[in-house]
Amino acid sequence: MNLHQFRFVREAVRQNFNLTEAAKTLFTSQPGVSKAILELEDELGVDIFRRHGKRIRNLTEPGKRILTSIERILMEVETLKRVGKDFAAQDQGSFVIATTHTQARYALPKVLTEFTKLFPKVRVSIQQGSPQQIADMLIHDRADIAIATEGIAGVDGLLALPGYQWQHVIAVQPDHPLLSKKNIALEDLAEYPIITYDPAFAGRSKIDKAFSSKNLQPDVVLEAIDADVIKTYVETGMGIGIVAGVAYDADRDRNLRVIPAGHLFGNNVTKIAVKQNAYLRSFVYTFIELFSPTLTRKLVDQAMSGENVDYQI
Repeated sequence: MNLHQFRFVREAVRQNFNLTEAAKTLFTSQPGVSKAILELEDELGVDIFRRHGKRIRNLTEPGKRILTSIERILMEVETLKRVGKDFAAQDQGSFVIATTHTQARYALPKVLTEFTKLFPKVRVSIQQGSPQQIADMLIHDRADIAIATEGIAGVDGLLALPGYQWQHVIAVQPDHPLLSKKNIALEDLAEYPIITYDPAFAGRSKIDKAFSSKNLQPDVVLEAIDADVIKTYVETGMGIGIVAGVAYDADRDRNLRVIPAGHLFGNNVTKIAVKQNAYLRSFVYTFIELFSPTLTRKLVDQAMSGENVDYQI
């Protein structure tokens, strides 16, 4: 048996048992993938896949256990490669950050400015997507870390660490009636059309839960993944906006005013996730600490090893 066979099995599963797509992803031929898998099955003495004719349909029971071992072996191989690269070049390499638009636009600029000063030879790439998409990038080794508020905590295979807390704000036009109210309630917001995040992004689940707890049906006229889009449509008068507090900049958003809404929707925690049992290069630890100063290398290592850690953010 060899690593090529292991990669073929893993990719076949990732491509929903489509060997043609697996072969394309691995830049090889479909017959070659099929032959390698059959040879591995012959060597192991069990079928890894259930078949219907020549097509594979699913994993057998022993195949599921074999896949788990294959995933672990290939992860260790990647770790060995990273260890070698890390010690050969401590201050250079590629660093892929998977994150949402809000984090890329508002939370990362200051952090990355400082990071690139410390590691000018590291090539940083920001890959944006939904929380589910960025979690998949991390799980499938297409990213080194993932940053989001929703969707990455509790994902099998990932360790999500708390980065920073934030609250929502209500964005309105400068002459909006809500600005004259001293104590804004959810009932007040429900009187106006609302523009806010797509359900998968930026604490939207807490917004929905808050209205639901009061048996209110907010008139959400527009959903977006981008806070800048939300603010743009608030400026046009389409409605009031509910956005992350970090997305408001008094200098840039001069045509808007904001009202704190933490008392309505509570605190949110943006998390930074790494793959469990992955080898983290030294500059990744530095980035994590720049993003959230309480996440020291010692604390991250303790969390990676399964210890209970008391996070302070």
